[in-house]
Amino acid sequence: MTALRDAFVSALVALGLFGPLVGLVAASGEHGLSLHVRPVATAVVVGLVFLGRLLIVSWRGRNRRPIAKTNRARTERLSRTGQYIAPVLLIAAVALPFTGSRYYIDLGTLVLTYIMLGWGLNIVVGLAGLLDLGYVAFYAVGAYSYALLATTFGLGFWTCLPLAGILAALWGVMLGFPVLRLRGDYLAIVTLAFGEIIRIVLINWVSLTNGPNGIGGIPRPTLFGLAFSMDGGPGTFGGFFHIEPAVIQRIDFLYYVILGLALLTNWVSLRLRRLPLGRAWEALREDEVACRSLGINVRNTKLTAFGIGALFGGFAGAFFATRQAFISPESFTFIESATVLAIVVLGGLGSQLGVALAAIVMVGGLEALRDGLSFLGDQMNSPIFAGIASELPLYRMLIFGLALVVMMVLRPRGLVSGRTPGVALTKPKAIGPDLVAEGRG
Repeated sequence: MTALRDAFVSALVALGLFGPLVGLVAASGEHGLSLHVRPVATAVVVGLVFLGRLLIVSWRGRNRRPIAKTNRARTERLSRTGQYIAPVLLIAAVALPFTGSRYYIDLGTLVLTYIMLGWGLNIVVGLAGLLDLGYVAFYAVGAYSYALLATTFGLGFWTCLPLAGILAALWGVMLGFPVLRLRGDYLAIVTLAFGEIIRIVLINWVSLTNGPNGIGGIPRPTLFGLAFSMDGGPGTFGGFFHIEPAVIQRIDFLYYVILGLALLTNWVSLRLRRLPLGRAWEALREDEVACRSLGINVRNTKLTAFGIGALFGGFAGAFFATRQAFISPESFTFIESATVLAIVVLGGLGSQLGVALAAIVMVGGLEALRDGLSFLGDQMNSPIFAGIASELPLYRMLIFGLALVVMMVLRPRGLVSGRTPGVALTKPKAIGPDLVAEGRG
């Protein structure tokens, strides 16, 4: 009865919240806008909330006592399985362009971009424990830095890439100074404001950023000076290797560029975690007061976390600019920061493998679901599946929110928990009676 009552109350709350949002739709008619009622859609949403809450309460009641042990056992199994999952994912990523499908290569490039952003934010949030809601600002700084340097001074991608990362890192350090004394929600508010400040500056500084019109004609990267031009001839990739120029060659090259940048981010993150700097990040994440009492320089620890995390965000932004060949402030909204943060939280704070899996599921899984619904609609000649597939992107954030709620209920620490410190105290060894007799106990 308690579960039913709780589910009924949740359904009433959902009716009050989603009734006006889902049940009412504005439509244009002969006499202007009019409201149309959608009782079926409202009933479906309320029913899903009722069933979901009922299942959650029932599940909690049955698994109240052994839940901690179960989660630890699952985490250990996932950690052991990760030793085999990571090489498989790496081999699949390297072999993806050999499928020859431009759609899957573009999708893989998008997924790898979010994986790289997730690994960069994981340094700040997962390792150092600093909640950053404005990570998209460093993404934007890297993109605009490359675009302005390339279009103004004619520099190439490989020259501008480290410069864009360094400029983003400098902005990360500048953000770190005002928030040295802030924690928790206050830190999140300041970082959110920083992200919005960057976006507003990009919109209004028309003389530098071209304002809302954005920057176009951004040059593409080259392979040792060989451009991927469809004209062929000397100085091009096709002319040097005496092959027919094709668009897929540039797409494959961009894919391997972001794959290399993502692997570089992963390698640096893993190396830093084993260094004294990484130990300081983990100590800061667990307890800042204890971290200070150990003599760790908290100021430098926070600034390095912001700076290095922003560095990789700048790298990803530079790649985004060269891939799209056009950037505008609309590409760097708060939704991007929320998406990357959701990937880090769902995957598990501090977990490299968890972030990669979460990005694959959240970014690639949604596209796969849409393709599956479209395929079913074509095969079954059903307009229902086709309509759901067309409207699926509109409910992307709703799906993300539901995924976060489910994960926080079932696995509060994420898919693959990575909060275990790199150095941990082991179990004390048992002292034998002979040692005690000798006085060594």
